[in-house]
Amino acid sequence: MSLTHLLYLHGFRSSPQSAKARLMAQHMAQHYPQVVWHCPQLPPSPQEAMQQVQAATAAWPARTMGVVGSSLGGFYATWVAEQRGCRAVLVNPAVDPARDLARYIGLQQHWHAPEESFYFAPHYVDELRALACGPLQQPQRYLALIAQGDEVLDWREMQARYSDCQLRVQPGGDHALSNFADYLALVCAHLLGTAAN
Repeated sequence: MSLTHLLYLHGFRSSPQSAKARLMAQHMAQHYPQVVWHCPQLPPSPQEAMQQVQAATAAWPARTMGVVGSSLGGFYATWVAEQRGCRAVLVNPAVDPARDLARYIGLQQHWHAPEESFYFAPHYVDELRALACGPLQQPQRYLALIAQGDEVLDWREMQARYSDCQLRVQPGGDHALSNFADYLALVCAHLLGTAAN
C-alpha cells in the first residue's frame, strides 16, 4: 500500500495555520515530499466545505489517498473516508456536531486570526445533520487519537463511536492534542498501510 495524496481538514474556527496542520505539513514535506498535500481553509457552511473538498480531490485515487481531520474536521474526514473508501486518521473527532454547534449560531472569530470573523448560520446545523454517517463500512481503515482530557468534547462518546477502529486513548491531554508530534510516526504508518492492526 502506498500514499500519493493527503487531505488535512481543520476544526471549527480553526485554519491551515493550526499547530497540528503545520506540523503535519512539515512532516510530510520532510519525509514524504512525493505525496500531494492539500489543507484548505474550509468555509463555514458544511455543505460548501464538502463540495469544495470533493471538487479538489475528485481526481485523487481512492486506494492511495488519505485524510486526517481534527475535531469538526474529524467528522468531515469520516464523511470523506466513507464516500471514497480511503484511510483516515481522526484527532479528537466531533461525533455529533449538529448538536454541539447549535449553540454557536451567530458571529464567530477565527482562532488564528481573531480580527477575522464569520457567521455561523442556523441552517448550517441542518447541513451537518445531513453529513452524518451511519455505521462505518470498513472500520479498519480508521485510526482515532482520543485524549481523555479533552475539554471540549466527551472522549467516551468518541471512543464509543469509533470502538471498532484502531484507537489510541490517551490519559489526560487536551482537545488540541498538544503532543500530536508524538503520534506522527503512527499516523503515517496507518496512512501508508504499514501499521499493525
